[in-house]
Amino acid sequence: MSSILRCVVLLLFSCLLCALTVGCNRQQHAAPVNVSLAQESLRKVLESWKNGEDLGALRQGSPSITVQDLDWKRGYKLTEYEIIGEGKYDDANLLCPVKLKLLDPQGKTVTREVTYMVGTDPSITVFREMKF
Repeated sequence: MSSILRCVVLLLFSCLLCALTVGCNRQQHAAPVNVSLAQESLRKVLESWKNGEDLGALRQGSPSITVQDLDWKRGYKLTEYEIIGEGKYDDANLLCPVKLKLLDPQGKTVTREVTYMVGTDPSITVFREMKF
């Protein structure tokens, strides 16, 4: 590769990196979580799962709720749940510990203690925290 071509590629890469950095630094702050809406939304999500509804169905509802839960996506069935306490306020999210009793796709009972992060602005989101 010639030195001129190398310089052009490096310049283009630098411009792209700067553009991405500027775009990523725009801070969009969500409003503080609406605690009662967050609690109600979490209950609605868990009841939908318990009633055998499709994970994506909540997104079509009113209000729309975006849900992420890998066990639900993988076909686990929710048989029981217990929301533990009122949740912990964390600025734009409510962190809610929940005990889940599930049936795995092979019919084996599995119990999990998980935490859901529930946001209410700019849209309602219910995401299960990932533990690594």
